[in-house]
Amino acid sequence: MTIAEIFVLGFALAMDAVAVSVAQGMRMRHPRWRDALLLAGAFGVFQAAMPLGGWVLSFWFAGVVSAVAPWIAFALLAVLGGMMLREAFSDEEDDDAAGGADAAGAGGTPGTRVASYAPVTLAVVLPLAVATSIDAAAVGVTFGVLSLGVGEVLVAVAIIGVVTAALSLAAVFVGARVGERLGQWAEVVGGVILVLIGLRILLAHLGVLG
Repeated sequence: MTIAEIFVLGFALAMDAVAVSVAQGMRMRHPRWRDALLLAGAFGVFQAAMPLGGWVLSFWFAGVVSAVAPWIAFALLAVLGGMMLREAFSDEEDDDAAGGADAAGAGGTPGTRVASYAPVTLAVVLPLAVATSIDAAAVGVTFGVLSLGVGEVLVAVAIIGVVTAALSLAAVFVGARVGERLGQWAEVVGGVILVLIGLRILLAHLGVLG
């Protein structure tokens, strides 16, 4: 594979991580650099590690990796997306109640409370990083089929990881700008994005999507 081909592959593999980063940016609203770097760094590391792992495993059970990975990705993203949706509607009810109380005490209007910052934690980042990168293990299997050397594989996974991290970092701040416009609905949209990404991965694996 040429360097140009690897960069194109890196961009293609990064798209799920980018979409999830946008969703997380909408969730955070005003992301701190620490949280954005943690998210992007985790995505980059896992996006590099999964093809490397797939390449190693390709020598033993390539079929298992290709068959199981999409189902795991779908389950993780569906669960995390569902949690975001539940939190979104729960927060909306809490905001309405708090807004009503604030209005009664200060003469304001109901529902005007500003949403609090939603920090990124490892409990959130790690499942997302695994879910958005696990299908990249199949790419590592392809490396094995193409009989790439160790040096070529290491260069490829490094490029894939850097491309994913850079795009994800930018996507967090893009998502934050979108989240400011969507307001309370930002977390709803974010949850739906996660579920749809998981569904796309699964349907592509089942051959429903081309």
